[in-house]
Amino acid sequence: MVIESVDLKNYRNYKYLNMVFDDKINIIYGDNAQGKTNILEALYVCATSRSHRGNKDKEIIQFGDEEAHIKVQVKKNDINYRIDMHLKKNKAKGIAVNGIPIKKAVELFGIINIVFFSPEDLNIIKDGPSERRRFIDMELSQLDKIYLNNLVNYNKVVVQRNKLLKELSFCMRKDYLDTLDVWDMQLVKYGTEVIKAREEFVKKINDIIKDIHSRLSGDKENLRVEYVPCVSAEMFEKEVIASREKDIKLKSTGVGPHKDDCVFYINDKDVKKYGSQGQQRTVALSLKLAEIELVKKIIHDTPVLLLDDVLSELDSNRQNFLLNSIGDIQTIVTCTGLDEFINNRMTINKIFKVVNGEITDYKG
Repeated sequence: MVIESVDLKNYRNYKYLNMVFDDKINIIYGDNAQGKTNILEALYVCATSRSHRGNKDKEIIQFGDEEAHIKVQVKKNDINYRIDMHLKKNKAKGIAVNGIPIKKAVELFGIINIVFFSPEDLNIIKDGPSERRRFIDMELSQLDKIYLNNLVNYNKVVVQRNKLLKELSFCMRKDYLDTLDVWDMQLVKYGTEVIKAREEFVKKINDIIKDIHSRLSGDKENLRVEYVPCVSAEMFEKEVIASREKDIKLKSTGVGPHKDDCVFYINDKDVKKYGSQGQQRTVALSLKLAEIELVKKIIHDTPVLLLDDVLSELDSNRQNFLLNSIGDIQTIVTCTGLDEFINNRMTINKIFKVVNGEITDYKG
């Protein structure tokens, strides 16, 4: 799989931009705050319909304009795709694939398989459970449309159930309780499938990540990922019933996969609690490299790797390991200079220099 080109109009600090990529190593370099990350963000938006930064569409549109456009050309399994995205300040975005509008943004998932690695990915290890759930959900959603459907429906049920719980906290009407039974059935139906898929995903990651991390640490560390569900799939229905009174009192759904977590262990010690910053960086790198290998196995193709100024966060050994691991996949890298690649004697196929939202130099 390769992203052949991207066109931007009124996107953040880009009035107009056209870039044609090589199918191997592409470098986008320049000083900070020039717009390098904005290019990677646009590619991510076309893969997932949303920004990795969590921004709303109106925040992405260039200041003073009402609309922005993204066009991405992709080749996957010898099939060409053109994704057109029309972002609007006060309306829902419009999306078309090969000129045919799609009704739901979730239909976009799976056309482009992207692995995005940035310094913020340390948050997967360091921050709260929501970051780790988000990582699992975003990757599974790109790989499995059934999972995406179950997750979307589960989240909708949680929202509707919480609204009903608030009403029940004021008035215990029978018709409200009957409606709660219906929402509970839906909660268990979709939530059980979400739990099972996450368990299987973490199991597959574990099968890959152990060897990667062992080589990264010079065979000194054993990395293990443990999925920690709020409740097991088998006990979910029973726990939902048991927690009903508490949920009504708290006006919120307290049991389900929206409360799940996973824990990273190095030599059986929790990395979040006891790992050094260097170990946490290494775990984040191992996780991304394992993600690449898992995507390859599932889609029988290579994903596109986006590296956002991540090399400066790694020491020379980890830089070498990462750069030596990406030779067979299209990689688009942002950085402030080319020293890391020169020092590692890395072949660079195309180089773009960005200055204040414009490509001012190009080699390739």
